[in-house]
Amino acid sequence: MRLGASVSLSQSIIPDRNEKRPDSVANSTPKSAKEEGGSSKESGETSKKSDGNELKRSDEKALVAKLQARDSEVRAHEAAHLAAAGGIASGGASFSYQRGPDGKMYAIGGEVPISASGGGSPREKIKIMRQVAAAAMAPADPSPQDYAVAANARSEEMRALQELRKEEAEVRKELGMQRYMEASGDMEASD
Repeated sequence: MRLGASVSLSQSIIPDRNEKRPDSVANSTPKSAKEEGGSSKESGETSKKSDGNELKRSDEKALVAKLQARDSEVRAHEAAHLAAAGGIASGGASFSYQRGPDGKMYAIGGEVPISASGGGSPREKIKIMRQVAAAAMAPADPSPQDYAVAANARSEEMRALQELRKEEAEVRKELGMQRYMEASGDMEASD
């Protein structure tokens, strides 16, 4: 079983560095100085380029801010799983990353491996499955995968509970038979 969120920011958020921007397309057709109004051509292109760079920088800053927020969210989410999993975590959190326009890698998804094996008796299995469900639902905003893991753990818990009840019923039946035999033996002795 694996707990975690693997939601990622859309790849289309990161602008393609080879993508032509509208201002670079407009500047690719040469114009005469007369069409641009004399020497203002050079200053006009300079302002367009700086506006384009500023726009690009502001887009990149916004993307970096989104990636930083997602990184923090993912790390907190996986830390909540780890804290609640305790001894059933079979390792630390692993993350999937996305490179931001600043060249840094940001966590955009993650998971925590858990081991739900063991639990030879139904009681042990119930205890483990309850811990799995608690670990799955530990984050403030469980992912769809977290809900699926919790549902699976609850299902396994119910199977173990049925097995436990069956075992207890068999024990009660045997105890009843023993008492019956003892009581019937007492009756024969008193005759």
